Amino acid sequence: MSDNTNVTRTNQTSNVTRTGQKENMPRAALAPAVDIAEGASGITLFADMPGVSKERLTIQVEGDNLTIEGQAQVDVPENIELLHSEVRSPYFRRSFTLSRDLDPAKIEATLRNGVLQLHIPKSEEARPKRIDVKVA
Repeated sequence: MSDNTNVTRTNQTSNVTRTGQKENMPRAALAPAVDIAEGASGITLFADMPGVSKERLTIQVEGDNLTIEGQAQVDVPENIELLHSEVRSPYFRRSFTLSRDLDPAKIEATLRNGVLQLHIPKSEEARPKRIDVKVA
């Protein structure tokens, strides 16, 4: 699995100007911090995506490319006026190239406390096999 984190701008997004007209602007993306562990059954990827809910999370596999995207939502109570905001709704995006030894059709995803966990199993052909030895 290789990391394709050089992507810092994503697809165009529509923004409404003060005159009410839409204009297309590139959307800046933050690359979430990621830890990757490998075991006999496959790899597990942990991505820090604070504030991202299941509804605002997208995980896609196209060919050998895995992409994770998420929009964080930081809610402000109604009775508070926001005077300054540096991190209002961060957008996370990161992509990886998957090894052919992995089976992307069997990816399992869990989101808990702002951490996305993806388990990507190895294909049957790539898993270690034990060979029984017969004594003659």
